[in-house]
Amino acid sequence: MDQILGQVLRNAVWERLDMLADLATRADAQSLVSVARSELPRLTEGWRAMLTAHEPDERGDCPTCSTRWHRCKAPCSVWQVAHEHLVAGGLAPQKDLRRPWRRKPSLPAQSRGAAPGESTGRHALIPQVANH
Repeated sequence: MDQILGQVLRNAVWERLDMLADLATRADAQSLVSVARSELPRLTEGWRAMLTAHEPDERGDCPTCSTRWHRCKAPCSVWQVAHEHLVAGGLAPQKDLRRPWRRKPSLPAQSRGAAPGESTGRHALIPQVANH
């Protein structure tokens, strides 16, 4: 049951990010201003919460990424990605905003635990195309 709820949560987050990326590329100026005012504070608070969880401890280890058997020195991958996208990314040429960092496409409905033939959410309606 936790896997199903986790997949629902992940799909909802990916769909929200897709929607925001689509707005950024297709919306008119007035809509962009409205979305920026409502979404930028939410996104910055989300980044702050995630980065707070990955602040190094007194030994310089990331407490979230470290395990009992493997210590992860700061900066962990979360801080590295944050720097890449929030700081250094502004200096790099812009890429497609829709999931260039995602490693694999969404799982088909059957793999997510949905019944055969059941399709839910926007991703279920769009055929997955391999990026080459």
